[in-house]
Amino acid sequence: MAGPALTFTIQHTESAARAGVITTSHGAIATPMFMPVGTSATVKAVAPDDLTTLGAQIILSNTYHLFLRPGPQIIANFGGLHGFMNWKGPILTDSGGFQVFSLGQMRKITGDSVIFRSHLDGARIELNPQRVMEIEAMLGADIILPLDECPPFPCEESVARRATERTHRWAEMALNAKVRSDQALFGIPQGGMFEDLRRQSAATIGALPFDGFSIGGLSVGEPKPVMWNMLEATISGLPNAKPRHLLGVGSPEDLVEGIARGVDLFDCVLPTRAARNGGLYTRSGRISIRTARWKEERGPVESTCDCWTCAHFSAGYLNHLARAEELLFFRLASIHNLRFLIRLVTDARTAIAAGRFADWRAEFHAVYRPASADASAQQREKWRAKHGVNPDMAPTDSN
Repeated sequence: MAGPALTFTIQHTESAARAGVITTSHGAIATPMFMPVGTSATVKAVAPDDLTTLGAQIILSNTYHLFLRPGPQIIANFGGLHGFMNWKGPILTDSGGFQVFSLGQMRKITGDSVIFRSHLDGARIELNPQRVMEIEAMLGADIILPLDECPPFPCEESVARRATERTHRWAEMALNAKVRSDQALFGIPQGGMFEDLRRQSAATIGALPFDGFSIGGLSVGEPKPVMWNMLEATISGLPNAKPRHLLGVGSPEDLVEGIARGVDLFDCVLPTRAARNGGLYTRSGRISIRTARWKEERGPVESTCDCWTCAHFSAGYLNHLARAEELLFFRLASIHNLRFLIRLVTDARTAIAAGRFADWRAEFHAVYRPASADASAQQREKWRAKHGVNPDMAPTDSN
């Protein structure tokens, strides 16, 4: 008789932080872990061998985008996502609900179905919890997520409550519609920026027979203190013995704070997007490799970095590639940023196991300078002006 699709063992704890192992049919994941995002069955500019070398143990793909192009049947014909993209390790597919609901006035809800127009060709599309389960079964990921509704930010409590109640109803429908025993299904607690609603959603979703939980609706433009309060309220209502995934969070400082609050898995498009725009992570903060300061630098971006890029190329060469807009830069910069985050969560895991996570966390914050809130707000406003949508919820968002 086949065993469970997923097992989770907590090996070490320090306060709320924990280190464990998630086991799937495509391999084990040492947690905490960061998942590179391969929206359309590829992590942009990075090959599967690169991901293996830099230490990625699991990647995330987007059901919404894969449903639109190339389509789930084509992927199924290749043996699912693993065969299609030649990735041997575990894969998580999100439901696409975040992208669908970011379409705003371009979609509407009828009963338990969402009707919208494809952002690619305008075709009319209808999705519901059962259909999403069918699509994800064809994609064949190890961990799948149900259709949910992410409340916008900001919004009234009544709006967040309706979205959260719909998410709860859809969660039960997804559990009933799940067709593959070799896939683990994670529930998604919502609740907007309302602490009581967050606790209620966590208790409701946490009581259902999900294999783990993907915490949704955070990092959508709210202040960082609010995000952490909402995360704590959510985690307090979830079962301790199952893995927790924080959707769409990937800044280095946010990974450290998420781990401190008990998060096991993270994903975000930020490291590869920042890389393509010249932003590279270092121990002291994110730098712009395009600036003149790096033009004649013979050493790597960071001398202590063990990534393939820093081992083989100078910061001066990366400066040249970035300023010349050479395609090779996208690969080298993405490798560096992804390795930085995976090394960061690996170091956190080591610190938890050694019982010194609190000291490690303090040492990180003493050195690392996050991007300012003003700079982040300006970037969001540029996205809003360019695309006419909330940049934190852009339907065309990709890694």
